[in-house]
Amino acid sequence: MTVKIVDASLSSFDQVFSKFKADAPNFNSNFILFLADNEPSTNLSWCPDCVRAEPVIYKKLEESEANVALLRAYVGDRPTWRNPAHPWRTDSNFKLTGVPTLVRWEKDAITGRLEDHEAHLPTKIDALLASAK
Repeated sequence: MTVKIVDASLSSFDQVFSKFKADAPNFNSNFILFLADNEPSTNLSWCPDCVRAEPVIYKKLEESEANVALLRAYVGDRPTWRNPAHPWRTDSNFKLTGVPTLVRWEKDAITGRLEDHEAHLPTKIDALLASAK
């Protein structure tokens, strides 16, 4: 079906996330993908796990029969992300420990997640998609 992608940085996240939550009922499945920022010189993420996982995640979402909304939330550059006080590390909803992290968002809560060590695995992504139906 279709995948609607919206992007947010740390500074724009609250505003973009509010709209994402308001639009959530219009989609069969809603996901948030936390990613490392791209390096301006290469236009690739500074995080090798993100580089590996992104194409697999996008392919699986596009193959889904559901209408999917995806919020890509960029955690910042490496020093910003490494800070233990990073807002998404300390947030009671997200409790991020690594990137990429893919979460399913339903009824104003996280109802499934794939951490950095598993977010590139097609079978894990399939299972997360299947549980969202």
